[in-house]
Amino acid sequence: MPFKTYIATAGDLKIGGSNPVVIQSMTNTATLDTLSTVRQIENLAAAGCQMVRISAQNAVEAKNLYNIKKELRSRGIKIPLVADIHYKPGVAGIAAAIVEKIRINPGNYITYSAGQGDDPVSVLEKTAAKLYPLLKICKENGTAIRVGTNHGSLSQRILYKYGNTPAGMVFSALEFVDILRNNNFHNIVVSVKSSDVFTMIKANRMLVAEMKKRGYLYPVHLGVTEAGAGQSARIKSAAGIGSLLASSTGDTIRVSLTEDPVKEIPFAKQLVKTFPKTKKHVSKPEFYTPEDKNRLKHTAPVVISRNPADGADYHVAGNRNPVNNRGEELQLKRCNYVPVKGILKLKYNFRNFDELLILPAVDTTLIAEKKGIAGLWIENTGNKLTEHTGTIALDILQALKLRFSKTEFIACPSCGRTRFDIMKQLAKVEKALPDLKNVKIAIMGCIVNGPGEMEGADYGYVGSGKNRVTIFKGKKAVYKNIPQDIALEKLTGLIKSDKKENF
Repeated sequence: MPFKTYIATAGDLKIGGSNPVVIQSMTNTATLDTLSTVRQIENLAAAGCQMVRISAQNAVEAKNLYNIKKELRSRGIKIPLVADIHYKPGVAGIAAAIVEKIRINPGNYITYSAGQGDDPVSVLEKTAAKLYPLLKICKENGTAIRVGTNHGSLSQRILYKYGNTPAGMVFSALEFVDILRNNNFHNIVVSVKSSDVFTMIKANRMLVAEMKKRGYLYPVHLGVTEAGAGQSARIKSAAGIGSLLASSTGDTIRVSLTEDPVKEIPFAKQLVKTFPKTKKHVSKPEFYTPEDKNRLKHTAPVVISRNPADGADYHVAGNRNPVNNRGEELQLKRCNYVPVKGILKLKYNFRNFDELLILPAVDTTLIAEKKGIAGLWIENTGNKLTEHTGTIALDILQALKLRFSKTEFIACPSCGRTRFDIMKQLAKVEKALPDLKNVKIAIMGCIVNGPGEMEGADYGYVGSGKNRVTIFKGKKAVYKNIPQDIALEKLTGLIKSDKKENF
């Protein structure tokens, strides 16, 4: 594959084309720790990662990207590097002379407060002037720019005009793209990300449609932000990224897990393998309705499986009708049509566990995107993976916000800005507070993005320094910069005092 294709330049990748999908990850080492960062990138490349993003918070970190790249090249590792920049065009300019791509967030560059009387045209002109030196450096060095909009970090001007919506994400990105185009810069990649699966899907579909309408051909980077860790995080990523890949949208992807970054790569590779852009995804679901049509009318989607110990509502033995733990039978009839709201049954024969996480998540998402479902029944014939289908179904429904069977966790995958052990902290919070069905908790790595990116969370557990945490209730900081050793106790006490759940 040509080197430029890895960089994902506009000339090499076309929206909806048959180009290979490039897998990206991000380091979570300190950017000034050159050797640790190099070793992590070396491990990522060996695992199959094709592009690596590194955060650069200031000029010193940006300059050290030169040392990181030099050491990588001396080891024969030619993987392209992406610098992640927030707020500082000057820092972006330093990085742009070193790496193959920089990522900038329009929400960090364009500001406008409703009611202040700022002229939006003037704001954009000032932003363009601020960015001109950066574009000059990028042109001179052949450096690409990813315009990356996140759901939780839209500018005040965009929020005032569109609200915190997919449309806001799309037009925030595209007005930035227009600034680049007006300066005759086209080496562009665009991304619109969210921790909410349907918001992410809708934003990307809108982005592609709007770009096609304008005649723009720029590659799209896909990702579900703050997915968390473990099975539920992989399912959330599959539902968002996989559903778009299945529709031939997406040129680069990143599976964001709050785990060792190397663990992101096998699942990302399976996603790309499952949905090659030259092959259209076609599923063949079955639909059932209960004979008592009112039986499921006012309930959250039920889950049916063959394993009595997997948390499903109804279990099936042989060819009998599903039965709940009270012995009540759910009499079903198969539909020869797609009902307005039926029980979706998906059948597979997988021996690879990642496949069993990916296909059901995508199939369910594509169907639920168009119509409601009254239940989910996943079967995997011929091997022991069937015993996991109930928990997989519950995680899919939770990822799509159709049913909450446990605490909803969102967690950033961490990066060089993180100054506390977010992986251990996430594991501690998940273990202590697993069953709060109506509570959403955000575990975020840094104070830079944390408050914005945990949009919609009831509580936030945000790294504020080395081994320090700030606890949020909604958007209000309740306990600021406290030691992480007492942070879980404070969070638990706050939830108890709010009587969100009976402990």
